[in-house]
Amino acid sequence: MKGNFYDMAFLGHYTKDTIKSKGGVRHVDGGAINYGAHLAVRLGLKVAVITKLAAEDKHVVEQLEEAGIDVYVTYTPLSTTLVLEYPSNNLDHRIIHFKSSADPFTIDEVKDINAKAFVIGPSIRGEVPLEVIKKIREKDVLISLDVQGYVRVVNEDNVLVNKKWPDMEKYLSLIDVLKTDVVEARELTGEDNIRKAARILAKFGPKEVVLTHSEGILVYDGQNYYESSFCPERLVGRSGRGDTVIATYMAKRLEASPREAIDWAAAAASLKMEAEGPFRRSKEEIIELLERKYRKERRVIKE
Repeated sequence: MKGNFYDMAFLGHYTKDTIKSKGGVRHVDGGAINYGAHLAVRLGLKVAVITKLAAEDKHVVEQLEEAGIDVYVTYTPLSTTLVLEYPSNNLDHRIIHFKSSADPFTIDEVKDINAKAFVIGPSIRGEVPLEVIKKIREKDVLISLDVQGYVRVVNEDNVLVNKKWPDMEKYLSLIDVLKTDVVEARELTGEDNIRKAARILAKFGPKEVVLTHSEGILVYDGQNYYESSFCPERLVGRSGRGDTVIATYMAKRLEASPREAIDWAAAAASLKMEAEGPFRRSKEEIIELLERKYRKERRVIKE
């Protein structure tokens, strides 16, 4: 029987992803909820997923449940379906083609789920409306929000493009941790310098900004900047990198400082990028990588 209180709850659509690159074509089960929840449960946390997908993709729910995750699922006519095209060897440059979408979330789907942390990871604008976040904000919970699900819209060619985010201030005033990448941060702030961009975004309300880029992660907590680098031995699974980062960061922030959380996030994402799909390694492997690569490289930069 499912419990209604968790360490972490992940909210967002499952995404049925086709990945096209110079290495060929692969079909991958994606979505922030999928990448994030598999990571969090391997850290020993009690985890819930709130998602929507088509019944034909029920195997994703079964895999999550087999991992020990409680899944609150609503079946819709279609799953969110994307084609992620990597036209060059630069895996930070991708073109995302939109095929279909599951239905938006409603207040009823979150009102009875309680957790220490809520990780909100939409794929496109409209998936998680403002009223849903307001309902979550009524709870005693640490909330993170991924920018991508609010700047991404579908253009006339059915390609996801980033557009100005209406009512950004209303959303950011409700959350604790904002997740963005370097491209999104630049588009939202007009600032190329990632430290300045993070500081601008923090002024809208988030206590912490987690910003990913090709080399690693920057965190700004309102006073200090923290940096940590990725170090995968091979780069195979770029998709889901940011989802793994924010899931790990939020998991560790339940018990640790931003400095420790960012190192855990960089280490977990590095291991995840060595294979396609969600994180399948162990907590012990993250710890081993932390001891081997990160303990001597910690960086804190005063504002």
